[in-house]
Amino acid sequence: MQKGVATVAQLSGFDEIIDARTPAEFAEDHIPGAVNLPVLDNEQRIVVGTIYKQQSAFEARRIGGAMVAENIARHLQTYLKDKPRHWRPLVYCWRGGQRSGSFTTWLRLVGWDACQLHGGYKSFRHHVIDEIARLAPALQWRVVCGPTGSAKTRVLEALERLGAQTLDLEAFAAHKGSVLGALPDRPQPPQKRFETLVCGRLQGFDPARPVYVEAESRKIGLVFVPEPLILAMRRAPCLAIEATRAARLDFLVRDYAYLGDDVALLQRNIDRLAELQSRETIAAWKALAQQHALPELFGELIDRHYDPLYRRSQNGNYAGFADAARLETSDLGAAGIEALARRILALEA
Repeated sequence: MQKGVATVAQLSGFDEIIDARTPAEFAEDHIPGAVNLPVLDNEQRIVVGTIYKQQSAFEARRIGGAMVAENIARHLQTYLKDKPRHWRPLVYCWRGGQRSGSFTTWLRLVGWDACQLHGGYKSFRHHVIDEIARLAPALQWRVVCGPTGSAKTRVLEALERLGAQTLDLEAFAAHKGSVLGALPDRPQPPQKRFETLVCGRLQGFDPARPVYVEAESRKIGLVFVPEPLILAMRRAPCLAIEATRAARLDFLVRDYAYLGDDVALLQRNIDRLAELQSRETIAAWKALAQQHALPELFGELIDRHYDPLYRRSQNGNYAGFADAARLETSDLGAAGIEALARRILALEA
C-alpha cells in the first residue's frame, strides 16, 4: 500500500476518522466514530454533477475545485484549528477518490500525517457485509420467543444488566417489530446504517459465550435483518416465554401507552391490517382507538391478530421452537421480568 493510504483493517490506528462526503451521504451511513467534514455539501455536489453531465469534466472540476478549496479552508479555520502537530487523521469519501484525496493532500501539506482510506466508504461497506457473514454463523445464539406482549425486549435488557451478551435488533432498527411498532420520537435508520450498527455489536461478542436475541421476522419495520444473521437465528436453540394473557395485556397497555396520544396514527396503523381482517373488524378497532380504549383494542389484537400470527410464524421459521424451554409467568412487571432473565441464565448453568 502506498504512503498516505490505509485500509479498513487499519481503522483503529488513527486519532480521528474524517468523512469528507456530503451530510446526506453521512446520514445514510458512516464509519462508527467518524466526524463529517464535507468538501462539498449536498447542494454543491448536485451542482458539480449537473455541470459534469451537461457541460464537461473540466468545467465541473474547475467550479468544484473552488468549492472544495473553500470548504477545506473553513474546516482548517474551525474544527481543525486546534489539532496538535502529531494528530493523525484518516480521511474517506465514497470510493477513495478526489474528495478525500484533496482533503488528505491539504492536511499533509499542513504537516499532519493524514491518510486516505483505500476504496473509501465502499470498502468499509464491503467489510460490514463480510463481517456479518463471518460472525453470525459462528456465535452461540439463544433466541427468546414469545407472542407479542411477552416483554421480550425488556427481558433482553434485564439479561444484559445481569452480564449476559444480548443483541437488541429492535433498538438498532428503532422499531418494536409489530404492526404498531413505529416509535413516536425516533425515525428508523437507513438499511446500511442498521447493518453497520449490527456489525459493530457482533464484533464485540465473545464467541465462547451465548448471545441472546429476540425472535424476529426478516423485516423489522422498514429494515431487513441481514440474511446470514436471520438464518443463524432460525437454526439456534429457543427459549419460549409463556405469559398469561392478563399479564401480556397489562404490559402492552403500559408499553404502548403513547399510542393513545395520536389517534390518527394509530388508526392508520390499524388500516394496515385491512388485508388480514374484515372491514367490520377494522372499523370496530378504529372506533376503539378513537375512544382511547387501549385495553379493549389490545385485547382484540392479541386474540385475533398477534396470537394466530405467532403460532404460524414461530413453528414455521424457528427450527428450535418445538423443543424450546418454556418459561411460564403471570408477572411482566419489573420484578417478574428480572425473574425471567435469571431463570433464563440458570438454564445455561
